[in-house]
Amino acid sequence: MAVGSWHRVDPVDVPAEGRVRSVIVDGRTVAFARCGAGLGALESRCPHQGGPLGEGSIENGWLRCPWHGYDYDPLTGRPPEGFTDGPAAYEVEDRPDGVYVRLPAPAPTVRTVADVLVETLVAFGISHVFGMVGHSNLGFADAMRRAEQRGELTYVGIRHEGAASFAASAYGKLTGRPAACFAIAGPGSTNMLTGLYDAKLDQSPVVAISGQVPSKVLGRGAFQDLDLTAIFGDVAAWTAEVHAGSDHAELAALAVKHALDARGVTHLVLPDEVQTQPSDAGAKGPQGRLAGRLTQPDQFELARAATMISASRRPVLIAGHGARQAAGPLRGLAERLGAPVLTTFKAKGLIPDTHPPVASWLMNEADLLIVVGASFANHTGIAPYKPILQIDDSPAAIGRFDPVGAGIVGDAALTLEALLEDLGVIQTEDQRPAVAARWAIWRAEKARRAADERGRGVPAAAVFDALSRHLPHDAVVTVDVGNHAYSLGRYLESAGQPVLMSGYLGSIGFGYPAALGAWAAAPGRPIVAVTGDGGFGQYAAELTTAVKYGIPVKHVLLDNHSLGKISKEQLAADFPVWHTSLHNPDWAAYAGLCGATGIKADRRDQLDGAMTRLFAADGPATLHISQDPELV
Repeated sequence: MAVGSWHRVDPVDVPAEGRVRSVIVDGRTVAFARCGAGLGALESRCPHQGGPLGEGSIENGWLRCPWHGYDYDPLTGRPPEGFTDGPAAYEVEDRPDGVYVRLPAPAPTVRTVADVLVETLVAFGISHVFGMVGHSNLGFADAMRRAEQRGELTYVGIRHEGAASFAASAYGKLTGRPAACFAIAGPGSTNMLTGLYDAKLDQSPVVAISGQVPSKVLGRGAFQDLDLTAIFGDVAAWTAEVHAGSDHAELAALAVKHALDARGVTHLVLPDEVQTQPSDAGAKGPQGRLAGRLTQPDQFELARAATMISASRRPVLIAGHGARQAAGPLRGLAERLGAPVLTTFKAKGLIPDTHPPVASWLMNEADLLIVVGASFANHTGIAPYKPILQIDDSPAAIGRFDPVGAGIVGDAALTLEALLEDLGVIQTEDQRPAVAARWAIWRAEKARRAADERGRGVPAAAVFDALSRHLPHDAVVTVDVGNHAYSLGRYLESAGQPVLMSGYLGSIGFGYPAALGAWAAAPGRPIVAVTGDGGFGQYAAELTTAVKYGIPVKHVLLDNHSLGKISKEQLAADFPVWHTSLHNPDWAAYAGLCGATGIKADRRDQLDGAMTRLFAADGPATLHISQDPELV
């Protein structure tokens, strides 16, 4: 054993007679035990299965491991006769000024497989990891710690692995680039699946990283032994287990490449012992590995589309999430045609609601729908019986559910710009006056709904009227699933602020964890989470994550003490309302207990003052609004 240094032990940590105690000395855990006149100091890790000897007990003169009952001499570490494995023992001196222990010099830091993996992920653009450190991922966690010390990586330790995958999914939705989520073997990894399915269905790039049990016990029914490659086989576009002889840098590179190329989830499985194996391999970079997605449209299809548009009189543009990067050309085409723009819920904020408004009733009067980057899933509400010109950068999306009149495969911005250039004489009507009139009718109706009063809480229309006026112009909004989401879609007048949601999975609980991901994806921008009490209750502890890392999420919480949307669905299906009521704390007080700012609003006349306080607060803040469950 290498000669090390003497360290004084805090007197409060020196055990009494017949006791053992775990003490941190120079960053290492030492089991101190007093037995008779002797004082012993042992390496706290049991050589049997790693049990913490400092948490054991002295029984009949033996130090007993708390995990499996193995015995050792508390002064020397020697096992009983017939056994050979024992923990290392350290010199101890009881001096006049206190107890001292001499620890060997720390082992020199060596470059590991985990370092190679982390450095490659960083080189490929992974800058944020959301996760939970645990016993089967410690080697990778330590490599991330070193990267964070170098300023290359930001790690956010969450309270539930599902929050980590939701945060990573939101990051990808906002940026088009992957973040990573990170968990232990077994339940830690399976907890990530819901957020990863959200990413898969919404085509958000995410790299998931799982610790795994040691290779020698894998598949033998060991503790937390699950076949993670099989479990993640459906949610992930690509998954790989890292072995001792793997090209570790290449696997990390492929994880990011496939996440970007497939716009989906990729997955790395890291057996425990592989993570800490020494490696002198170099990290790999993205040069020559990644290609752009800016597909140029076919000229024949462009000409055909231009002819369809030129022949139409009342075209309507419908923008989906796939048009997020094409706001300028989309607006240009709308103004050229004098046509309104509708957005799907996932694309809310792509075009400001004031230019021109989102109004699905316009489809009834349209003679052509120009649909850009929308999925045509059943919740989009796009009328399949109208003539449709579809633009998407994926061939599989064209005519996915119903036949379309024409389909163009191409990048949304490039295609719209090309259409503007190719358009000749048009005969479209200027629909803007009709749209303005419709806006006036709808705003009058919203004002009436905002003024509704039943004495049972604030109407949702009033909440989103106030939020529309107080929402910072550069904010990013995340929204959960439930009645409040439908209300946000109806009443919030976005000035171009993007709204992130769990689109095709529709997973409750998305809203607040997604705000953590949006904060990482959009540094410096205000982040606003809008949730109901049902969704926030699933990940309420993540408020402490926001406090710990100083993540200034402004949280608007609509509390109706129920799963309100489910109650309505029960009634609509002629079922009685059953077990959808919720018992909630005072959420403003809860926020205060977590170290955040808590604000309450029980009446409509309190909303403006409460919103002002919310957006003026330093750090994370929650505005708890008592909402009438019927006034949605």
